[in-house]
Amino acid sequence: VVEGLVEMYAGHAGRETTVSVVAPVGTFILAAVIRDAQHLQSARTLARSRLLMIPASSIREAIAADPLFAAAAMAQLAQEYRDVVRSLKGQKLRNGAERLANWLLQRSADGHATIEMPFEKRVLASLLGMTPENLSRAFKTLQPYGVCVDGTTITLADRADLMTLAKPDPLIDDPSV
Repeated sequence: VVEGLVEMYAGHAGRETTVSVVAPVGTFILAAVIRDAQHLQSARTLARSRLLMIPASSIREAIAADPLFAAAAMAQLAQEYRDVVRSLKGQKLRNGAERLANWLLQRSADGHATIEMPFEKRVLASLLGMTPENLSRAFKTLQPYGVCVDGTTITLADRADLMTLAKPDPLIDDPSV
């Protein structure tokens, strides 16, 4: 992904879920390319996007021929694996309001009190493992902690108060760990 956002999603028995959202500069389907296997997810753009497509055979040839390229591919796969584990831990160990609170805290880590939603709320709900109705209830639960929603703009009046509910954990929330 060179520009824009790509939603990685999957469906089964009439249900659909968002697995991840890939932002620039990010890759997707690398594991399937390396294994020469079918990808386990589908992809769709969430915004006007530019994608760089490289033939799978070229990637496999570069991995075989170039140890630095192979190491970079391995590092990318390791990061993606860790991201999936963090997401799974968050969904299994937290309730919906806690997941939303932590997502908001991650988006405001630079100290800004205002967050612009990068995609539709239904995508956020799915990404956090909940229905749109449960996301709406979670936002209401966060109101006493200083969270205000106005369309696609979310304001955090008191980040420290929100942290008391969220209980951020670096082993779940910090992508650098």
